Amino acid sequence: MATYLYRIGKFAYRRKGTVLSFWLAILVLFGVGAATLSGPTTDSFSLPGTPAQKTQDLMAERFPSAEDPMNQLSARYVFAAPDGQTLDEPANMQAIDDVLAAVRDIDRVAPPAKVDPATATPEEQAGVLANPVLADAGLVEQMKAAGTEQGLPEDAALANAAALSPLSSDRTVGFVTVPFTGEMSDVDDTMRDQIAAAADIGRDAGLTVEVSGTAASAVELPGGTAELVGIGIAAIVLALTFGSLVAAGLPLITALVGIGIGSLGITIATGFTDLSSMTPTLAIMIGLAVAIDYSLFIVSRFRHELIATSDRAEAAGRAVGTAGSAVVFAGLTVIIALAALQVVGIPFLSAMGYAAAFTVFMAVLIAITLLPAVLSLFGEKAFAGRIPGLKAGAGKDDEPGTALKFVGALVRRPLIPLVAGVVLLGVLALPATGLRLALPSEATGDPATSSRQAYDLIDEGFGPGRNGPLVVVADAREADVDAPAAFGAVVASLSEHDEVVNAQIVTVNEAGDTAQILVTPRSGPSDEATMDLVSSIRDDESRLQDEFGVSYGITGQTALEGDVSESLQNALVPYLAVVVGLAFILLMLVFRSILVPLTATLGFLLSVLATFGATVAVFQDGWGGLIANPQPIVSFMPIFLIGVVFGLAMDYQVFLVTRMREEFVHGASAKEAVVAGFGHGARVVSAAAVIMISVFAAFIAEPNSLIKSMGFALAVAVFFDAFIVRMVIIPAVMALLGDKAWWLPKWLDKILPNVDVEGEKLTRRLADGEAKTEAETVRV
Repeated sequence: MATYLYRIGKFAYRRKGTVLSFWLAILVLFGVGAATLSGPTTDSFSLPGTPAQKTQDLMAERFPSAEDPMNQLSARYVFAAPDGQTLDEPANMQAIDDVLAAVRDIDRVAPPAKVDPATATPEEQAGVLANPVLADAGLVEQMKAAGTEQGLPEDAALANAAALSPLSSDRTVGFVTVPFTGEMSDVDDTMRDQIAAAADIGRDAGLTVEVSGTAASAVELPGGTAELVGIGIAAIVLALTFGSLVAAGLPLITALVGIGIGSLGITIATGFTDLSSMTPTLAIMIGLAVAIDYSLFIVSRFRHELIATSDRAEAAGRAVGTAGSAVVFAGLTVIIALAALQVVGIPFLSAMGYAAAFTVFMAVLIAITLLPAVLSLFGEKAFAGRIPGLKAGAGKDDEPGTALKFVGALVRRPLIPLVAGVVLLGVLALPATGLRLALPSEATGDPATSSRQAYDLIDEGFGPGRNGPLVVVADAREADVDAPAAFGAVVASLSEHDEVVNAQIVTVNEAGDTAQILVTPRSGPSDEATMDLVSSIRDDESRLQDEFGVSYGITGQTALEGDVSESLQNALVPYLAVVVGLAFILLMLVFRSILVPLTATLGFLLSVLATFGATVAVFQDGWGGLIANPQPIVSFMPIFLIGVVFGLAMDYQVFLVTRMREEFVHGASAKEAVVAGFGHGARVVSAAAVIMISVFAAFIAEPNSLIKSMGFALAVAVFFDAFIVRMVIIPAVMALLGDKAWWLPKWLDKILPNVDVEGEKLTRRLADGEAKTEAETVRV
């Protein structure tokens, strides 16, 4: 491989016009495509195959007009009376009516909801926005009449009415749910302003009015500040690393081109597939970090090669042939880890992985092709703009210094730093034992937001379960008794659970064979007790099926979100097996060893566990006060984090240990190879790690909880992995192993192709070429 990359690097340097024109054309082409082919992003998602999703699909089939609770567009206005008052007082009722009148004037309100209750026909009454006080009175009478027809006691009918009522039992809190037309991607600032303006009418009249729901909540998209901060810090680190302003700018130029093409490509993809609004941000976060790092490694090697040759095209070829090989394999590990998110089975998570993998792929291509052309464009000015007071020039990073002193001391007594590193990461990992997962929701929102305050008012006025009701869909097509009896048996069974406040049939389909049963839990949607209740209800189905022949399933937002979290948790081990297995094989090809990939993988597990521990401590337990609203970790963050961190961890393993392998192959002893390889690579790997940490840490300032937690987790993961695992634990382990670190069974050595990452064949080829040239010169 090194030979092919050498040729690519040399070609790109000599044919800079062709290469630069090619990438410029790609950038323009993608820009035109993004402007003409893009579509909207969406935050809706499904989880095919889960029990709740199967039940939701059944409900959509039997009740075609039923809304998908995860993707419906609505807003909920929650009203609370002033202290000492109730909502049924005339002034408060008038204030609510004024709010609802303003709501009906909002353009995207569903047509049935626009009808004024005073003029609505009996057929229209079901869809109107009614004052919760009047709606409660009508509901009580309606449920009493229905109870009488069904033979229910009056107290049971009243309990059913209370479970559906939009007015609290003390008449101090009420709510109205407003349906909107369109999808969540159709919500804009104008619509949100109209929704908020209607609420202000009630507030001006003295009521507490809070609004929640998908139509009212602003999507917290990053505004680009984090990227600018990360790039700024990266520029400073690069300048300190190279001692040159021009050299510092080269990785930034190529990285910006790379993430530009990557983000434009993702924008084009929105026109052909559904992508989450977070997908571009996560892809840019990862793509920016690796793009800068990959270019940094090649520019650093280019400067080193200028010591051996004055031919700058030759130096560029050698840099791409050696450091470029490490870049390719490091990039492959990241791409494998991200693309393998497909095994989880969640479409939106797979899309995130593919998008991020695409940006990494572009970063690799640009590092080995565009970067040499840019180096050629600057020529001898590539390391110009020297910074006074900083060491600069070719080879300065290879002079004996702090890195060599550190690794020299480490390999003399490797056991102490090895044990200290493992114990430190083990202690940091302890909080991970309390990891709790949940999807972002109103329950986990910032207490300062109106949506969270609306959630809290419902919780206080109606009980926690009203914020997360469950929907049981009972199917009596194969029942041994008539459908009403089957449905009654299900309701009776549900009511036996202590955690169920109320269970009642809310609708039956036209065929009369399927019923929706609303279950109000005693606990809130994010409480473990609610998911335990879901499990208990599901366990009861087999008994009812045997006794009555009726089957049922549970859906609703609470059940759907719980299944997502459970599926993600269950997918962690299979995902790790796929990613680690594929990467282990790749690392065996790179290092031609069994123990080096094994120690690399075990080191990754240590760093990722410590990362989980730190993230749980800060974001879930509230340590350090970084988060004002500690909440369970976003469900899909851990598995996405594992993919990204594994790829980045292998980056540093490849970049640092390939230099050790290179020294060992060229005749150094095992310990000498560790010292020399560490001395060559430590400075540039440290700079790369600081750049990644800076880029990721800048996203902590973003308002979105997923982006914030992901930025923090990636930053600490890089710190743990680069500075503790790769620079302390791994050199210590390799010093203890000695020559055994590079052991490979002969039969396996014959099977594995020699990819020559360290450039041994390339070095031999170049040496033979120089010897031949000298011989021809002597003969002449």
